[in-house]
Amino acid sequence: MRSSAVHRLQGVLVREAPATESVPAVFDSPHSGDAYPADFDHALEPDVLARAEDRFVHELFETVPRHGGVLLYALFPRSYIDVNRHSSDIDERLLDEPWPEAVEPSEKTRQGVGLLRRLAPGRRALYRRKLSVAEVQARIRDYYEPYHATLAEALADLHRRFGAVWHLNCHSMQSHGDGRRADFVLSDRLGASCERAFVDRIADYLSGAGFRVAVNDPYVGAEILRRYGRPEDRRHSLQIEIKRSLYMDERSLAKHAGFAHLARVLDGLIACVCAHARESGS
Repeated sequence: MRSSAVHRLQGVLVREAPATESVPAVFDSPHSGDAYPADFDHALEPDVLARAEDRFVHELFETVPRHGGVLLYALFPRSYIDVNRHSSDIDERLLDEPWPEAVEPSEKTRQGVGLLRRLAPGRRALYRRKLSVAEVQARIRDYYEPYHATLAEALADLHRRFGAVWHLNCHSMQSHGDGRRADFVLSDRLGASCERAFVDRIADYLSGAGFRVAVNDPYVGAEILRRYGRPEDRRHSLQIEIKRSLYMDERSLAKHAGFAHLARVLDGLIACVCAHARESGS
């Protein structure tokens, strides 16, 4: 059963309200969108850009409303604009004129994967032309800001009602990397974005289910955790990265037989997060 209270902003996001008694828990998937805006005007084949998506992640968490949590996910792709970057993390090499405000390019921008990507997987150029300031501003206004406004509102509403809120920021990762990558990586900005008890509870659940779990290695969390994780105010944000080979073929980008099993495991994880929020909230 799907939640009956669904807010959809066409082409931008979906927010699903709890289908049962509410708990102070929010789950968001900012990178699983595959609705490519008509004005994207990229230079690459769709399957190349699809490799930048956290494909199917929002589907893996679709039972969140049944457990009393809020589920939010983006419909647009991260390669169009990345809500997990700061809005000033702009690569001016993409622009046909100077950006009118201050820019703060991060290491991600220097790697070509900042707020707006310059490079696609395989380090291929994403565009054959320069972007105008006006079209970048439109992406920020029409996609980036509504996503953050919706996430901020969901977190603030639950914090007001319960005095605390727990937030799981959901992603996927390639199976290969530096060394043997864990099945799941949990990130809390090195302890800055959530209580340790939340990290430990999720890690213990996943380890107990037979998975290899790492914490802050190789990811520590990015803009969403930085913006919303304030454990001193009882606002707890934790990032989870799921190894893609657990549920999909990384060459064909199709689900494989492991998807159903992982979805059941994650349904238990959702129950664990919501139980933690229920027990720990005021």
